[in-house]
Amino acid sequence: MYVLKTGEEMLRGVIIFSRVISPWKQHNLRSQIKPVIHSCRDDCAVHHLQPLLQGHAFNNVRYFCEGVTQAPSFEGHVSNQSRFQAHTGRNKDAPGKAEANVPFHTKLQECLSPSDVLDLMEKCTPTHGQVSKSLTRMWNTTKKMSSEQRRFELKLMSEHPVFQCLFQRARVHAPHMSAIDLAYTLLAAIKLGVSQRSLVVQTLLRVLQERLNQFDEKSLCILATCLEKMETDKNTDALKQGLKLLLEDQLPTIQNVMLLQTLMQLFGNNAPPAMRRKLEAKALSMADEFTLPNALHMLTTLATMHLNSKPLLDICSRKIADNVHSVPFTRLLACLKSCRELNYRNFFLFSSISDYLANTLSMWSNKQVIFFLLEFEGLGFYPVALLDAFAGKVILNPDSLSFRDLLSILKAYSSLNHDLKGNQQEFLANMTRVLESYLPKMSSLDLLKAVSCLSVLGHFPQAPLQELLQEQHLGELLQRGRPYTAQAERKLYMLGLCLRLDRPALLPMLAPLPDLHSVLFPHQRPVNPGLVSALQSLVGETAVQDSVVVEGVYFIDCVITLSPEAKDVCSPSKHPRTSEKPQRIAVLSATPSSFCFGTTHPRSSLAIKIRHLQILGYESVLVPIHELETCTNQDRIKVLKNLIFLHQESSRTED
Repeated sequence: MYVLKTGEEMLRGVIIFSRVISPWKQHNLRSQIKPVIHSCRDDCAVHHLQPLLQGHAFNNVRYFCEGVTQAPSFEGHVSNQSRFQAHTGRNKDAPGKAEANVPFHTKLQECLSPSDVLDLMEKCTPTHGQVSKSLTRMWNTTKKMSSEQRRFELKLMSEHPVFQCLFQRARVHAPHMSAIDLAYTLLAAIKLGVSQRSLVVQTLLRVLQERLNQFDEKSLCILATCLEKMETDKNTDALKQGLKLLLEDQLPTIQNVMLLQTLMQLFGNNAPPAMRRKLEAKALSMADEFTLPNALHMLTTLATMHLNSKPLLDICSRKIADNVHSVPFTRLLACLKSCRELNYRNFFLFSSISDYLANTLSMWSNKQVIFFLLEFEGLGFYPVALLDAFAGKVILNPDSLSFRDLLSILKAYSSLNHDLKGNQQEFLANMTRVLESYLPKMSSLDLLKAVSCLSVLGHFPQAPLQELLQEQHLGELLQRGRPYTAQAERKLYMLGLCLRLDRPALLPMLAPLPDLHSVLFPHQRPVNPGLVSALQSLVGETAVQDSVVVEGVYFIDCVITLSPEAKDVCSPSKHPRTSEKPQRIAVLSATPSSFCFGTTHPRSSLAIKIRHLQILGYESVLVPIHELETCTNQDRIKVLKNLIFLHQESSRTED
């Protein structure tokens, strides 16, 4: 009996001792053991006000001992009650619950800041539910504040005398709270910046584990939303795993779209294939209930899971496209980012967004439009109306562009190979003027990027070129061991090729580019045998030559050489030639990525290749290679005949 009693006392002493040591001092116990009086400030620590907590994890994650020994919890309860009443100065003659609840709720809604809520707490002793509602109200009041105002209010909140004791009360009474109050209390604590490793948060996590089976759909949805943003630790991971198992078991009965989406977020990219199929099937079964926010959130959820479910994506895209005018900037941009992450393309969705932006251009800042243009460029979509409208806006006020804005605009317009027709020269002149104003501040790589983009558009400004060809810039770009050296070599080689073939009118003082002929190799690939066979059947074996490399960089799948006598069966050139010269047709196999999505408009690399081949005397014919792969030989011949000789056949029909 004496041994048992002594052991129980020792266990109690260890538990109490572990509670009274501040978490940031526990790691020094081996070198120095010093008793520390337990302060209510050990219960919660705000991230931005308690930097000492960062990097010090709690070793003990179970703060309530199991079994019959409950002295520490009871002691904390008594201590907390006395402290809170000492702050509030409230006596036993308080009004009854029925009278107190109504004015409390009304006064709580009148609070406009966390400090207002804490001032209200000073005048009463809140019940379990009122503690949760007070914390939730504190968080809600900060939602619409600016970041500066929020920091100021949170600082005032942390210095309030009731702040620490309110969280201590939440910790002590957590086992008595309802499921919905528990979920809201944890969410409010995390949103208010309380450290996840603090005693109050870890206690809430522990109680939530024990009460998880009592949660309804709404409570589970709130809890899942909170856990989604929390860092990993033992109690958080255990609660996440328990929540996954519970929701997986209840998946057939889930009726809340937000809960389903939150479950999908929890599983994330690590969801097993069988679970992915179940979640996708459940989401499809609830698709008729999707609201616009549901559709927007589903896109980001699918991107989080890396789940490219075309049926779900098509449903969400339709909903968003039909209501694009009701979607704010951040959600529209997130929608496009999710599509890019999932490698998903929807012409109707992209057209709806780009047309809406073009029609409401005055509503958007330059930076917002540029963000959209970069996303469209990454998706390979060609928003003609938006590019035209934004170019007009930029031409009117080019000085409003920052350096990064300029680089982004040049990247988007050159990559999408956009021709502004009558406004092209004015647009390029304004871009050049802005570029020249930033020349003294530009890095060598940024300067190369800007000049390369302009060269794709067929524009070669003297001052930026002269600056780029300075020895210091070339030396930095071509220095071995740099991560961007290979990219810089390719860009410089293509720039030299453009200067040689396009022959812009430049001053003779321009320094020559270094010889980089050996750094760039043509992108050779096996020529489709069906393509060669069909062309030989069409024009004869002797007229077809395959796998031709021009200028050491441009690979041509097949070159058709037609003698002057054969011109009556050939499509006439866009630029008529003399009858003595044979006609050379460059047949180029083009992949879908070579074109802008949903069109036959060539992108930058293919566009510059066509331009240079034309200068070298070739007429280019683009053959979508993916269309020929599924054709029979006869169908292939027919397709090629239409592509190559369509103009000649049309002329004959008219005659």
